[in-house]
Amino acid sequence: MLLLAATPIGNLGDASLRLRETFETATVIAAEDTRHTAQLLRLLGIENRPELLALHEHNEHDRAAALVERAAGEDVVLVSDAGMPTVSDPGFRVVQLAAAQGVEVSAIPGPSAVITALAVSGLPTDRFAFEGFLPRKAGERSRALEHLAAERRTLVFFEAPSRLASALAELARVFGEGRPAAVCRELTKLHEEVRRGTLGELAAWAAEGVRGEIVIVVGGAPQAETSPETALAEVQQRVAEGERLKDAARSVAEATGIPSRELYAAALAARA
Repeated sequence: MLLLAATPIGNLGDASLRLRETFETATVIAAEDTRHTAQLLRLLGIENRPELLALHEHNEHDRAAALVERAAGEDVVLVSDAGMPTVSDPGFRVVQLAAAQGVEVSAIPGPSAVITALAVSGLPTDRFAFEGFLPRKAGERSRALEHLAAERRTLVFFEAPSRLASALAELARVFGEGRPAAVCRELTKLHEEVRRGTLGELAAWAAEGVRGEIVIVVGGAPQAETSPETALAEVQQRVAEGERLKDAARSVAEATGIPSRELYAAALAARA
């Protein structure tokens, strides 16, 4: 079996009893950084000394098959340096291949920087999208953000401290300086900080320099005000392109906030 194990993102006290028990009995651990994992085992007081195999972004493609083959015959624990493997960390190719070959995949849930930041951000948590790290190149980052500018869900990003100021400035430019956001720094660690404000305010704050592990949480785009006439035209256009009237009315209603029954009735009346 392949066992994905979430490790602490900072505070060692977040290591679950189940994680500790798994480490005590593991014979093979595939780790993003074997030195980091060996240190984690020592800090947790684990007496077991399992075989540590390096599995990182540079070798995962080449080692995935061999690792899955081992997992078919014995338990293989897969960890990243912090949090859950495969979430902006190595492991996805291994899980994908294991699933394709019928090798059992399970997980030991645990700390997550994404969920922790979302929870403490003070922004809506009912619907959100995790976008990982923004592109490093300015042009690619700008295009990625323009694509997300109208996203209604809360957005969560990872960012390097050296690029935080420029990322926030670009977010403010594309999304608008008044969009609410939060920068979560060093989560669960001694110097944890959650800075809340508008994108404009946070960009100005970050310009002085910020250190540590960073998660950015940004509120979703506000619902744009759409006139009933414009919404009806959208419904009619969708129907003309082959969509059922009921479905078109529902979709436009979700996007505009105008009741679907009103759009449906208006479209029927327009046909008369």
